[in-house]
Amino acid sequence: MELTQEELERYNRNIVLAGIGQAGQLKLKKARVFVVGAGGLGSPILYYLTAAGVGNIGICDGDVVDTSNLQRQILHNTQDINKNKAKSAYEKLYALNPTLNLQRIEERLNTQNILTYIKNYDIIVEATDVFSAKFLINDACVLANKILVRASALAFSGQAMSIKPKTSACYACLFNEPPKITMPTGATAGILGAVAGLFGCIEANEVIKIITGVGEPLFDRLLTCDVRSMDFRTIAIKRNPTCRVCGENGITSLDATLYQ
Repeated sequence: MELTQEELERYNRNIVLAGIGQAGQLKLKKARVFVVGAGGLGSPILYYLTAAGVGNIGICDGDVVDTSNLQRQILHNTQDINKNKAKSAYEKLYALNPTLNLQRIEERLNTQNILTYIKNYDIIVEATDVFSAKFLINDACVLANKILVRASALAFSGQAMSIKPKTSACYACLFNEPPKITMPTGATAGILGAVAGLFGCIEANEVIKIITGVGEPLFDRLLTCDVRSMDFRTIAIKRNPTCRVCGENGITSLDATLYQ
């Protein structure tokens, strides 16, 4: 597989970067990335991975565009209201870069379909705002041995980490299971649109680093930021040997009751 003349021109600013070059751009072209969520986090993730030339991108979202989404979900516009988000995202991304293999899944993930959908991808990107979905995706990635890039954003702050199953700390190493109490959401606590954009960009950057081998991904590190002070912190974390998911006696299947 080689880069075409059009690709050499389109991705020139990637190619001239030290550490990427044509070899790194070819890695991006061959990569397979599955993004769960085409909302506030997913919009910048999908835009930048598409612009960067990631050759195979899965877009998964079972929700529809709502007026309140438009404050931060920049893949969508007023004309997309009531349209499925994966379909709306696909249309914008295809217009940006029609040379890529884009696939859309217009449904929510669950214990019955997630392993089938992620099996042909190298990297899974979690861009959801529901705790049960975050745990489902983490647990499935551990079972399927898929690298996971994940983030959360709420109000004025966010966090991000990357996970290499059975090697680095997984999401369940930090938080054992979904909270049993009602937690604040964007609808109840609000979210600054640019915060979702910031952490979506961080996730896209993580994916590109992992694919090309440039830099140090956030394995065993949790990155946090409050934009009111722009205080970025990187917290060292460790894999829990007794983690219920990735530990020595971790899960061997997905228990649907945990993700409800």
